[in-house]
Amino acid sequence: MPSPVLAAVKEHLDGYARKVIFGTRSDEDLLNSISSHLAPMIGAQQSEVVPIHHTTEGMTFISLGLSLVAGDQVVLMTNEYPSNVYPWQHLQSQGVQFATLADGPTPEDVLASAAAILNEHTRVLTVSAVHWCSGMPMPLQALGRLCKERDILFVVDGAQGVGHVPIDVQACNISAMAFSAWKWLMGPIGLGAFYVRQDLLGTLKFPFKGTGSVVNDHVYFPYRDEVKNSAARYIVSTPSFSDWAHFDASLSYLSKLGFETVRLRVHELAQHLGAELKKQGFALAREIFSSESTAIVAARVEGKDMGALVAALGQAGIVAAERLGWMRMAPHIHLTEDQLEKAAATAGRLLREQS
Repeated sequence: MPSPVLAAVKEHLDGYARKVIFGTRSDEDLLNSISSHLAPMIGAQQSEVVPIHHTTEGMTFISLGLSLVAGDQVVLMTNEYPSNVYPWQHLQSQGVQFATLADGPTPEDVLASAAAILNEHTRVLTVSAVHWCSGMPMPLQALGRLCKERDILFVVDGAQGVGHVPIDVQACNISAMAFSAWKWLMGPIGLGAFYVRQDLLGTLKFPFKGTGSVVNDHVYFPYRDEVKNSAARYIVSTPSFSDWAHFDASLSYLSKLGFETVRLRVHELAQHLGAELKKQGFALAREIFSSESTAIVAARVEGKDMGALVAALGQAGIVAAERLGWMRMAPHIHLTEDQLEKAAATAGRLLREQS
């Protein structure tokens, strides 16, 4: 956690320790500040994006809000992360059909697969902004255009993308998107954010009404049926103000650095890491899918056990993950070139030590 963020969190907790909610910034203040950072980042209106708990929650809000019937189709992506699979599965009990499109190996392959699979029964296409295993960016603008032409709802899991790759929800025709606070945005674990296009709100069922969902929610009587005409309706009840304070501090820190400056820096670090891994004999996924790479570096050596290598790296104090036979690393701005060179050299040495 960067020092300015840590200081802000400590200040919040100190105020909470002395006066509980009366010693902290108000929920309205924190909400407005968080939304004011996130909205321009994704090309949304401030009223369309709010903090929620996680990506899965956002996807569940959408899947339960849609009025799908037997014979309708939802198209998911092959090898998708579970947060964009499990929230949709309950629709199978209603007779909704599922299809999967290719997850690569190039964005062009994904687009071709979508063009072939989407049909008159398709109601929803939902994909990740960036593939969580290979780091391949999805062709969001082209997919969004395809959905618009065919009157299909386009939903995006932005967990691996927001703050990392450019995403404009308007240009990409994205109707809804949920994403994590704790990945590229450096917020707390257990917090995320949710974007819903304003014109979609009126068509979604809302089965989760709580104290925070209704208009004038700080006045408890009389009970009311009218829910907020913004994404804030999905803040169903009392949020974790400490997480909000952490997220706001992280966004403020990144904003001070410059979101675009941060994005370019993490891509620069990833490119350097990739070059160093290539020197050690690794093949890179980013060289397969396109020149529009991301800051996720997936590497492997044919015939070698990447799972065993990741475990050995963990024992050496280097964080990596095994994903679909790739060793995946994702450097952020707190790392340096020297550290990445050491990580790559250690990976190469451990690989050569494999029997």
